[in-house]
Amino acid sequence: MTAPHTSAEALSPHAPAWVGEFVLLSSLWGASFLFMRLGAAEFGPLPMAGLRVLMAALFLWPFLLHRGEWPALRRHWRPVLFAGLINSAIPFALFAWAVMHIATGLTSILNATVPLFGALVAWLWLGDRISRLRWAGLALGFVGVALLAWRAPAGVGASGSQVGWAIAACLLASTCYAVAASYARRYLVGIPPLATATGSQVGAALGLALPMWWAWPAQTPSLRAWAAIAAIAVLCTGIAYILYFRLIANAGPSRALAVTFLAPVFAVFYGAVFLGEAVTPWMLGCGVIIACGTALSTGLVGGAVRPGTKAP
Repeated sequence: MTAPHTSAEALSPHAPAWVGEFVLLSSLWGASFLFMRLGAAEFGPLPMAGLRVLMAALFLWPFLLHRGEWPALRRHWRPVLFAGLINSAIPFALFAWAVMHIATGLTSILNATVPLFGALVAWLWLGDRISRLRWAGLALGFVGVALLAWRAPAGVGASGSQVGWAIAACLLASTCYAVAASYARRYLVGIPPLATATGSQVGAALGLALPMWWAWPAQTPSLRAWAAIAAIAVLCTGIAYILYFRLIANAGPSRALAVTFLAPVFAVFYGAVFLGEAVTPWMLGCGVIIACGTALSTGLVGGAVRPGTKAP
């Protein structure tokens, strides 16, 4: 599972290999919002996020040992564990809180801003070049976010202020993902994806251990809530993060982050079918604007993204 190359973002020879993983990862992460709602409703956001990463770590650990990648994790444990805090612990808790106040479909559309923030972070930190077309895409994407926030529908029993804070939590979580992608490109290159995925979940579990214990629910959660957390841990976290770090290695961070371009399609579908959530034309229109901005800002439309040459 070692990354075949670390440069970047070219589509050409590797496109057939990673496109299928791209779609699969989108469907898994789209489902995560449904499972988050079901789990957080009974566990609360902090225990749900803590159990999610703990179960994911336990699921991945035997595979790590079987593949003989424990030595790689042991050599690089510091940056890998830290990646778990910014790429799992913090954003998982923020999104788990947000889905309790706004629709899962809306949450997933806000999560689609990750590539927008990712392009900005890569420009500021890694020196990636941003053309005029990509700047236009960034502007278009953030206009879509502003319009979506302006008329965001509240969840059941949520006040206007809670909706505003939930949107802010989603955008902060998206920023964490963006920072983590460039961090992985800078410090985790060459580490096997399975070692990175497992170690990051261990780091996230350690970071959430005390908050999870402190916020543990007084009433015993139902079997359905436990099943939702098991599904999000194994499918949407354990397996998904192996795919995610493989995409970073094979297609580059900007295109790996562009998974959020497709994930809302699955999330809106799951929310409408299983939770009965309303899908408004305004949500869909703003989602299209954000998606178009994402496609432009990441170079998916209008030319490939080239890594920058900024000095360390």
